[in-house]
Amino acid sequence: MNSFIPIKPKESYRYLIKLRIVVFLTIVGFFFAGDDALAQDLEPRAYSNAPVGINSILTGYGYMSGGVLPDPSVPIEDADVKIHSTLIAYVRTFGIMGNSAKVAFMAPYAWADGSGKLAGESKQRDVAGFADPRIRLTVNLYGSPSLSLKDFKDYQQDTIVGLGFLVTAPGGQYDSDKLLNIGTNRWSFKPEIGVSQALGQWVLEMAAAVSFYADNDDFLGGKNREQDPVYSVQGHVIYRFQNHIWGALDATYYTGGRTEVDGVRKDDLQDNWRFGATLSVPVNRNNSINLYGSTGVSVRSGSDFDAIGIAWLHRWGGGL
Repeated sequence: MNSFIPIKPKESYRYLIKLRIVVFLTIVGFFFAGDDALAQDLEPRAYSNAPVGINSILTGYGYMSGGVLPDPSVPIEDADVKIHSTLIAYVRTFGIMGNSAKVAFMAPYAWADGSGKLAGESKQRDVAGFADPRIRLTVNLYGSPSLSLKDFKDYQQDTIVGLGFLVTAPGGQYDSDKLLNIGTNRWSFKPEIGVSQALGQWVLEMAAAVSFYADNDDFLGGKNREQDPVYSVQGHVIYRFQNHIWGALDATYYTGGRTEVDGVRKDDLQDNWRFGATLSVPVNRNNSINLYGSTGVSVRSGSDFDAIGIAWLHRWGGGL
């Protein structure tokens, strides 16, 4: 530990657990390899405070199976897709105008094995490659001051209000003549506002967002595909155990996203609910293991699948 931060090991450990919560869940939702994930991310504690100057590397594995498509609006019937994904991400916490903030850079890689029917004809494809790279900036506006690790030990959360902004770039694997791809061949942007309220050992959170999509001008051999915005809201009930393990029950609802291909409007409006759970277990001051899972509960289009994942997080810097 840095000699300029005279914190007892137990005190440092307790507050680093809070930091681990924030950093991991900023990016756990991004294991999924498609734009649909922008709307359905389940991210408890995304707006919690954390000491500035901390660096983190996250690696992990996620698995999805069922009627999931990286692009849920493609015209495939009876889809049965399995996606294995890995992720490496870098996260750094810092301060902006006296408030805490963090930035995350994510590079997913995925393997997809899918089958379904296109115009009544059975199709199957195996594909692997990088998913679209992502960057997310989160800035807390109220109730979350920028603090060093030394000063953070005296911080107690009450109400936090923050903003998030996610950008996805068209850098993933994409074949214009195929329906099942890892990448999406377009930009997307997702602004969000979130509120977090601490109630003793409990934390209640809610976030609302809208995802905007640029056109894919090389869809199925050169067609132009447009997509309406997707509107989403998510809520979380989190409990912090005394032994530094914590768990969360998560829910999200999202709607919109209807598409148009070369001027022809598609009947693919999304109107979906997903529920999930997250468990976080510390290993030591610098490392932790995290588990998550989610499932589609009420599904109109594109999200009738189950997902599970595990991740390892390593932290350094900021006086650790």
